[in-house]
Amino acid sequence: MARFLTWLRNNVDGLVALVLAAAVGVLAVIDVLEADKVNAAVLLVLALLATTLLRDRHLSAKAMRDASSVQMLNGPEIGHQHTLARRDTEKWIFKGGTGTYVRAVTLKECVRNARRDQRSLRVRLEILDPTNELLCKTYAEFRASVAPDAVRTRDPWTTRRVQQESFATVLAACWYKQQYSPLDIAVGFSSVMTTFRWDLSTSCVIITQDNPNTPAMMFERDKPYYRDFSRELDSSFDQAKKVPLGDARDVQLDEQPTVEQVRAVFDALRLPLPASFEDRDVAEIVRRALNPENPF
Repeated sequence: MARFLTWLRNNVDGLVALVLAAAVGVLAVIDVLEADKVNAAVLLVLALLATTLLRDRHLSAKAMRDASSVQMLNGPEIGHQHTLARRDTEKWIFKGGTGTYVRAVTLKECVRNARRDQRSLRVRLEILDPTNELLCKTYAEFRASVAPDAVRTRDPWTTRRVQQESFATVLAACWYKQQYSPLDIAVGFSSVMTTFRWDLSTSCVIITQDNPNTPAMMFERDKPYYRDFSRELDSSFDQAKKVPLGDARDVQLDEQPTVEQVRAVFDALRLPLPASFEDRDVAEIVRRALNPENPF
């Protein structure tokens, strides 16, 4: 019964046209209606049929637009679309693992473009909490399971590396803020691991996965879902644990920060590095923050 009612609701105009046409035909055969009245009824039926056709065409067009709202990106297309998204954007919102690609490419290029155009730039980065060792261990195990053999051999994913990567993102945020004062940047720590990475600019949102062999998805600003994803990212960042980057503004960072400067930054942020981190670990954080070798 429910299925019939749904069908009736979706097809009521066509059903009315059909019943009306049949009734007019019967009345015309038995000479109940005059010719002019029959012609008027025929016009009414045609109007109902035209309305039905226009509605169906509108629904079909909407379905086509929705189906084409997502673009699948593979291989070099992903990097190309990221480049286009960075070109004139006034904001960048990221949610993902440790922000490796954001540090290596996105933040650097967005700041460079903003400085070129002498405009402000708003950046929000939501990454894994490096103080949550269990979370970092879980993420390391996942990344190790999908990393290419060459990466696993050269720079294996371990709990310590995940922590270094997230700390490096915080350091990069502080460093770039000192380099370009119109940069409005904030970092939040997530307590939940995600296998997706969201990158939202003024023009589009690109969704990738930590598995490099998986295609990416892109939704442009004027297509469905862009606004939904923007709202989702804002809501997620609101729930993240914020890093008080402003508390480290008085700690001056050199072009290549020293170990002492880095420790001073994290002390000012009340974000203590693990007790097991030696000076070489801090130097590694600096390298990953400003001179990364592998952005993936």
